[in-house]
Amino acid sequence: MKRTNTFLASLVFASMISTMGYMNAQTQTKEAPDWRKLHYLSEEEMKTPVRATNFTETTPSPEAPRFVAEFEPMQGVMIRYPLGIPVSLVKSLAENCQVYCIVTSGYQSSARSSFSSAGVNLNRVTFVNASSDSYWVRDYAPWYIFAGKNPAIVDNVYNRPRPNDDAMSSVFANFWGIPMYGMNLTHTGGNMMEDGRGHAVSDELITSENNYNEVDVRQKMLDYLGIDNYHITIDPQGEYIAHVDCWGKLLAPDKILIAKLPTSNSHYQDYETVANYFATTNCCWGYPYKVYRVEEPGGSTVAPYTNSLILNKHVYVPMGSNSTYNERALQVYRDAMPGYEVEGVSNTSNSTGWQNTDALHCRTRGVMDFNMLYVDHRNVLSGTQECGESIAIKSKFIAYSGKPLKEDSLLVYYRINNGDYQTALMTPTGEPDEYVGYITGYSQGSEIDYYVYGADESGHSYQQPVFGELEPHHFTVGVVNNN
Repeated sequence: MKRTNTFLASLVFASMISTMGYMNAQTQTKEAPDWRKLHYLSEEEMKTPVRATNFTETTPSPEAPRFVAEFEPMQGVMIRYPLGIPVSLVKSLAENCQVYCIVTSGYQSSARSSFSSAGVNLNRVTFVNASSDSYWVRDYAPWYIFAGKNPAIVDNVYNRPRPNDDAMSSVFANFWGIPMYGMNLTHTGGNMMEDGRGHAVSDELITSENNYNEVDVRQKMLDYLGIDNYHITIDPQGEYIAHVDCWGKLLAPDKILIAKLPTSNSHYQDYETVANYFATTNCCWGYPYKVYRVEEPGGSTVAPYTNSLILNKHVYVPMGSNSTYNERALQVYRDAMPGYEVEGVSNTSNSTGWQNTDALHCRTRGVMDFNMLYVDHRNVLSGTQECGESIAIKSKFIAYSGKPLKEDSLLVYYRINNGDYQTALMTPTGEPDEYVGYITGYSQGSEIDYYVYGADESGHSYQQPVFGELEPHHFTVGVVNNN
């Protein structure tokens, strides 16, 4: 896709680096800047502060877009070779799903040999021949959406002067044979979190890189990605990178993980401000986010715990340099995500080791399951609900595979006062893709736990919340006042 936008981001970052004097503790350990730690610009790129390129913006999808969340079903994960991750992680990823490895034809033999020697299941690796400039796949890989019920890609203006990386959306649109929509907005994957239901989070880098035109930013996010509730926060980390995945992570539509620093750290209050914002802001299900905190010691200690990868029912967490903090971080994930396998991943390589501003999430990118079953129970019941003869639970079921739903497998699972789970069959309401089931048998003051489950004829199934009976939706039946 051709670009028609002056590369403002380079000016911003060049000025930023100049004024900061390469300020963070890691980069001050050398007389000259450590270009690897600057993550986004090599020494040569830093000498090119302005990059005039062309971008042809397309119209958005004519059908409503849905930007899929990281914690939704994934058919695969994207990486790049030469690697920025341990080859042992490639082995683990290939046990989870298909690995799509970006590699030039000249390097493919080397990649295959390296993977084979490490015991990677090569049947679960697909090599995609393309040139790339860096291993930060998260930042430049395609943004996968559903346009109506069909997979598509949204391409944005990549905020780095790297032409091969910038072309990757086109590479994969051709690889998959799916439409691509051009959104003339400077952005990067590391500064983007979405819940799959129209809510998303970025820090203020998104406005500074787009001429501080927040109205335009929000409109484009809505038009191209279906984001109608865009949380734009401060950057509490105060680092050169200004990427949200360096300090926070959406774990579910109603859960967010925020790093926590010692009170002595100069950025302590900034982190608390962001955490408090989400603790007092409603998620897509109508109640405040459940905020989880992961402790980081600050300073030069490596602790990149929010920079993790959620891949189906597995969480890969980058380990830092302090074992005590590592174990605490893993436990936070286990507490927040019951039923998931949580795995710590170490990387102490001198050249590609984890950093607080660049770790596992930065170097991988999930590929949504084009045939997933989407369970969208939007009107979640919580708090106290009015007592009646029955309580209706409505949900949409969208089989992106195009296969029929299993009508006998669209269910509300519920229990009353911690009793055994029972089911209510859901039937069509007459609205597109919408079904309803009824909870009965309760009394005033009853405590109700429930979740919604569906399956289709393609073999796909899903539930909301994804934790199911381990952490269901919950509400209390009100007491009728007869006075």
